[in-house]
Amino acid sequence: MQISAILTHLGFALFLALVSAGCVALMIRFPILDHPDARKAHLHPTPKGGGVGVVVAFMLGMLVLFSIADIARLVPVQFLGVILAALAMAGVALADDARDFRFVVKLAAQGAAAVVAVASGLVLERLAVPVLGEVQLGWFGVGLTLFWILGCTNAVNFMDGSDALVASVMLVASLALALISASEGAWFVYAASLFLAAGFLGFLPFNLAPARIFMGDVGSQFAGFVMAVLAVAAARFDATQISFLIVPLLLLGLLFDAGFTLLRRALAGERVSSPHRTHLYQMAVRAGVEPAHVAAIHAGFTVFHAVLAAVFIHLSPAWKPAVLLPALAVQLLWAGWVLARMRSRGLAFQ
Repeated sequence: MQISAILTHLGFALFLALVSAGCVALMIRFPILDHPDARKAHLHPTPKGGGVGVVVAFMLGMLVLFSIADIARLVPVQFLGVILAALAMAGVALADDARDFRFVVKLAAQGAAAVVAVASGLVLERLAVPVLGEVQLGWFGVGLTLFWILGCTNAVNFMDGSDALVASVMLVASLALALISASEGAWFVYAASLFLAAGFLGFLPFNLAPARIFMGDVGSQFAGFVMAVLAVAAARFDATQISFLIVPLLLLGLLFDAGFTLLRRALAGERVSSPHRTHLYQMAVRAGVEPAHVAAIHAGFTVFHAVLAAVFIHLSPAWKPAVLLPALAVQLLWAGWVLARMRSRGLAFQ
């Protein structure tokens, strides 16, 4: 990529970041208030819905991309299907921020968006599996893709409960994905990742502890959905589609905490869809770790995962899945540290 093109892209990304920041400022000026309760960490009514800035910046970037940038476009049916599905889901999520829908309503909107994405043609078709080699997924690929999109969307949404945590992870992860995609010549994933990063760059300063505004479901669900779709698009970096693992690797800190918590609550016989405050990151805060430090730790995880993702690209297909092991080991150490700190403070998962 030429220097002039890089500067143009960065300039446009900074413009989108300013657009995002402007939208966030408006959401603070005309707020949807998030009132404190027993399961929330904040003590005073705080505006939410700041993710509107991320959505607007991303959509503006997509509009420009679809209008003028031929090299970075998906085929029209995929492009329009995915983008309109994401926008519709964000609209439902914003309404949820204002009115607090039941979980089943949110899940239905997410499911509809995921079906549109899959129907548009973004489906995992094959994967390279250790020992077995390349496996054609067939119809199983449709189910796997739907499960992944819904799982990623909800994992990111569930983790957005502490100042700057998800926003900082998403900023680092989307920047890393943009760089990796550029190196692979995957221009749609590059552009979409850059636009998402710009949106979070504009939002993050308002969300640093103590947060002036929260992202809300409109931002967290939208970001999770977009990253999930980009993971499927990134699968096309190689013939075996094993590059699908890049996005799960980048987001492993969020996915591990959400998965750990879901499994722990299911084994404890708890209703997994009910509100709670027992994620590992929440327990760390309750055990005395400052929210700013928890966000910095998760951002650090994501930087480490980005380095592993850069290594991943250059490994042979047989060795690529092994890159997940050091990332998983770090998450297990983090979980062990949080559990030990909980015991020392006499805390339990409740």
